[in-house]
Amino acid sequence: MRKSTKYTVTLFFSIIILLLAGCGSDNGADGANNAYPEKNIDGIIMWGEGGATDIIARTLSPLVEDEIGTSLVMQNRAGAAGAIATQFVYDSPADGYTLLFGAENPNLYQVLDISDRSYQEDFVPVSVIANSFAGVIVKADSPYQTLEDLVDDAVANPNDIIFGTTGEGGLPSVVLAMLQNELNTEFKTVPYDGEGPVTTSLLSGEVDATTVTVSAAQDYLESGDFRMLTVVHDETIEALPDVPAITDSYPEMEKYLPWGPFQAVFAHKDTPEEVLDDLTESFEVAIQTDEFQETLENLGMEYLNINGQEAIDYVEQNRSTSAWMLYESGETTVSPEELGIPKPE
Repeated sequence: MRKSTKYTVTLFFSIIILLLAGCGSDNGADGANNAYPEKNIDGIIMWGEGGATDIIARTLSPLVEDEIGTSLVMQNRAGAAGAIATQFVYDSPADGYTLLFGAENPNLYQVLDISDRSYQEDFVPVSVIANSFAGVIVKADSPYQTLEDLVDDAVANPNDIIFGTTGEGGLPSVVLAMLQNELNTEFKTVPYDGEGPVTTSLLSGEVDATTVTVSAAQDYLESGDFRMLTVVHDETIEALPDVPAITDSYPEMEKYLPWGPFQAVFAHKDTPEEVLDDLTESFEVAIQTDEFQETLENLGMEYLNINGQEAIDYVEQNRSTSAWMLYESGETTVSPEELGIPKPE
């Protein structure tokens, strides 16, 4: 009898151990998802401090931390119109621990022969956070009171006006291509590593004019240091109702619009799907917060918060418009068609 009882007890505990082991095996099937994140996540910002991408990334990161349960360590890796940061994230392990906080610039790398990298081939959007509007700005004491003043001088005196840019493929280069295409303007260009440095150069008088996002110019406009001559859009925007749209002066620009910069976060294309799902959900919730939406409104940015196929389509449309605009202005000899970039309808 004792022997039977001992056998029964032993069998009972053996079964319990096997059941527990089985539960452990089931959890292991999606253990990578349950474990993520096990360490801090690096957020690589493709532009320098003070620009729209930097402001958005650093405002959003603590809100994402609350959702995902770990720290986002933000780093600026400026240079080569964002290509240095883009290559760094591409070369990092595809494990969800290195994210690219970027703007629209990689959409033009291949057509400008800056880099082989592209959002379409090498990355997947975690979220397209928001879009913004480009504005042409000058110092408050500039002789240029209107966009027409600037354009007329650039046509009459080719290469006399110094225009600050963020390098090939940066926002100013696309706007300059638009002006050259339609108005035959010629500016002398000087490149800087991001919106922060280029606005500083305008403030110091190193350049005569530049183009930045409305968000990057906001503080300077409010302080009275800068004047915005136009918003590169087909209508005035709520954040700056007194600044004319570019089509008010030059209706021929309408064919390029609406178009503008965007802010987004990307992961390596080979990031595991379950990790990407965790990231997407965390960013989506963080972007929806009243705190962050207020930040976007104050920056004059338009809330998007899109992901998945919708985000992929959005980025591709921006690429198509920008690439063909540069090609048709003669800024590049590489045809977008050769790269499989469809011409916008």
